[in-house]
Amino acid sequence: MNNKHAIAVFCGSTFGNNPIYIEKTKELASIFYDYSINLVYGGGNRGLMGVLAHSVSDYGLEVTGVLPKAMNFGKVTDGSAKMKTIITDDMHERKRVMYSLSDGFIALPGGIGTMEELCEIYTWRQLGYTNFNVGIYNINGFYDDFLKQLDKEVDEGFINKEVRDSLIVSDNPNLLVKRILEEKKELPSKL
Repeated sequence: MNNKHAIAVFCGSTFGNNPIYIEKTKELASIFYDYSINLVYGGGNRGLMGVLAHSVSDYGLEVTGVLPKAMNFGKVTDGSAKMKTIITDDMHERKRVMYSLSDGFIALPGGIGTMEELCEIYTWRQLGYTNFNVGIYNINGFYDDFLKQLDKEVDEGFINKEVRDSLIVSDNPNLLVKRILEEKKELPSKL
């Protein structure tokens, strides 16, 4: 990657049932352009992943797709955006590589894989394995129930309030990206 910021984005390999997800994904790409941010993502060309990669690439920004070799075939990659592709041995290495290339993380709507990636990097943030910010682009209130669960975990004593507050959440992509790039929060040790 060059000297620009690079943000890893986790999102669905489908479009979801509401066209707003596509519209807002394209809007996020325009904010990446405004801030000169390169994209690191899961490497597929389907769903919101493909929309985001093509949109960011169309702005002339660098796109790096990280794909496990088991998923490196036509159904996943046909029509891919102009990008650098890194093939990894497995999903664990895929995430490690994505994390190492990024200085911020955003989750868009998605399925089980998106939730798993979000929770893992958020855990890394809590444990101090990364000091880069983790955010949620809460399109159409998609993550509202997840956020309520996190609040319950704080109330029940399972998550420190500072850790909960470190998760940057917004339905405004400009505000979200600005906060991801600018906020600095030291978290208490989990250990």
